[in-house]
Amino acid sequence: LYMRNALAGDFGRSLVNRKPVIEDLAVFWPASAELALAAIAISAAAGIPLGILSAVRAGRWLDRLITPASVFLGSMPIFWLGLMAVLVFYRGLDVLPAGGRLTVGLAPPPVVTGLLLVDSLLAGNLAVFADALRHLVLPASILSVISLAMITRVTRAAMLDILHEDYLRTARAKGLSEPRIVLKHGLRNASVPIVTVIGIQLGQLIGGVVVTETIFSWPGLGLYAVTAVENQDYPAILAFTLLATVVYVVINLAVDALYPLLDPRTRG
Repeated sequence: LYMRNALAGDFGRSLVNRKPVIEDLAVFWPASAELALAAIAISAAAGIPLGILSAVRAGRWLDRLITPASVFLGSMPIFWLGLMAVLVFYRGLDVLPAGGRLTVGLAPPPVVTGLLLVDSLLAGNLAVFADALRHLVLPASILSVISLAMITRVTRAAMLDILHEDYLRTARAKGLSEPRIVLKHGLRNASVPIVTVIGIQLGQLIGGVVVTETIFSWPGLGLYAVTAVENQDYPAILAFTLLATVVYVVINLAVDALYPLLDPRTRG
């Protein structure tokens, strides 16, 4: 009965505020989506170049620096990194805010997408955009750490497999520049495992924002789930778990749909 109602969008009512859980999810979902998208963007923007550099300089000092660093970062506990970031950048340097999505007293833009950065740009409110961006920097950076480490390692492994292929040797023999060989021919053919790991990490971030949102008081699904657990709000807990699972599956299906575009050999 519960699954039948859930498929129709009815997750029951919260035991705390007596509102339909689907309404709560609609309120908190955009904040988590914005945080996860920002984190995966940081991870990909940093992890792919680092992985390429590590592969191109395999066995040299740069590779010996990047590879252990990615392993070290990937093993760091997120809660500790978050607390240290707050201690350094908020309490120590006072350059970034420690929590929330906007400064208290600052009026949010009209809701269009629920994503503050997008809505503030659509409203032409650059002050809100800048403030929302400042609030996003710390939690998104901390949330991106483990994904960054994973993307770096997968990119390195994929590029190492490609860089020794015969067609790249032929490209070098024809006199093509090394950056063009690596970025145009090498990276394109290594894109399938890279896109796969990005999709997997994004799906995991959606369901794994609990710790980060709690530390930074980020009003998203993670903080909502923690509050639900503390109040034994079982309909809310079940809805969060189901939503995180569905999002993970949908993202992986979307990644699978991209394979024929990335690699024509996979077209049936």
